[in-house]
Amino acid sequence: QVQLVESGGGLVQAGGSLRLSCAASGRTFSSYAMGWFRQAPGKEREFVAAIRQSGGSTIYAGSVKGRFTISRDNAKNTVYLQMNSLKPEDTAVYYCAARRVYNGDSYYTSAYDYWGQGTQVTVSS
Repeated sequence: QVQLVESGGGLVQAGGSLRLSCAASGRTFSSYAMGWFRQAPGKEREFVAAIRQSGGSTIYAGSVKGRFTISRDNAKNTVYLQMNSLKPEDTAVYYCAARRVYNGDSYYTSAYDYWGQGTQVTVSS
């Protein structure tokens, strides 16, 4: 069982930056691949980024590649999402999620076993 708690959301102007954190409970954090997803009002939850258990491999959605960076600190049981050059279309609730396997299915919400409660990111124009 893994419990996830996101933090770091807020209101920022377009072009600004935010860093989201997701703290995980339990002793087995390093055995989980982690992902970030987001959901805007009236839209489906969509993939943002994922990272391998070791942190040695990452994947990104095309819409955020080059602007967002996912990273993790297994000693702190935490995964991060650094968001730069934010745009109004990045406005959404951001969720972190955990799964045992890192593969091509990491893009899909159904592949994840555990989810956080989400943190709101609002980007003003």
